[in-house]
Amino acid sequence: MKYRTLGRTGIKVSPYCLGAMMFGAIGNPDHDDSVRIIHKALDAGINFVDTADAYSRGESEEIVGKALKGRRDDVVLATKAHLPMGDDPNQRGNSRRWLVRALEDSLRRLGTEHVDLFQIHRPAPDTDVEETLSALTDLVRAGKVRAIGTSSFPASDLVEAQWVAERRGLTRFRSEQPTYSILNRGIEREVLPVCERYGMGALVYSPLAGGLLTGRYRKDRRADSHRAAFGFKHLSDERRLDIVEQLIPLAEKAGMPLTHLAMAFAIAHPGVTSAIIGPRTMTHLDDLLAGAETTLTDELLDQIDAIVPPGTDIGTLDMAYNPPAIQQTALRRRLPDERSAA
Repeated sequence: MKYRTLGRTGIKVSPYCLGAMMFGAIGNPDHDDSVRIIHKALDAGINFVDTADAYSRGESEEIVGKALKGRRDDVVLATKAHLPMGDDPNQRGNSRRWLVRALEDSLRRLGTEHVDLFQIHRPAPDTDVEETLSALTDLVRAGKVRAIGTSSFPASDLVEAQWVAERRGLTRFRSEQPTYSILNRGIEREVLPVCERYGMGALVYSPLAGGLLTGRYRKDRRADSHRAAFGFKHLSDERRLDIVEQLIPLAEKAGMPLTHLAMAFAIAHPGVTSAIIGPRTMTHLDDLLAGAETTLTDELLDQIDAIVPPGTDIGTLDMAYNPPAIQQTALRRRLPDERSAA
């Protein structure tokens, strides 16, 4: 496994990052099997593991903690906070009150005294970014966090956070975790260039487009899969399935599985540090590891560009972040009596 630098932190990480979302109740509830999967990934040279407190309500972190006993120093460990961890409205978000507690809870579940990367899982428009950065800076100075990052932040939010950190003398965000795949290339327009400009690493999630780029989901064919049971709309999006039907023969002609084409594409962008793989079974992991040496030629990348132009999103993932300006109707529409030009 080759290694890359996470932004300008000096931390070396593998181009494949092991995502732990599928370890636990929502994916693989067998702790021993999940630990074996993690160990095999580490043995293959993957040294970057990403989880979150919200994954199966902390169970994923507990499994990762079990797997890393005796191997903690060899792993760059990342987790996240923001999503609800209870009914209490203060058990979520990006406030100092919650982030300090969330990290302590994560450290206990992970069985470690520090995490190498602590990420804000989603933006929180109701919280000043200075409040968030101030709390994270104190956690870094306390030795409980080595670096801080974001997930699903728009480019404008990333720039604002960098400026606030500079003006206030606070720790800067060092990474961003956006969605990125052949089907979702929107971050190529602004997010990845901003990351490169500010020396932020990018660990991208859903490089297989939420399962669509496994080849199991085809047009006019219902897939019987674990993921399909969750009712994700992106798995039946006709626009996305049309693209999949064009990519499958492209991969076959190149002599590789669609999964290998998709993963190689994700890590080929100079702004991408690592692509997160999220295996639920050992078979899933074996398939992805088998493609680790895959290199896409310029000709093949040009053919992908012709199918999905750079900077283009074909539909969206169900779990993708939409800012309030998109979600809230009132922010997109003037009052009826103010809409006319005359």
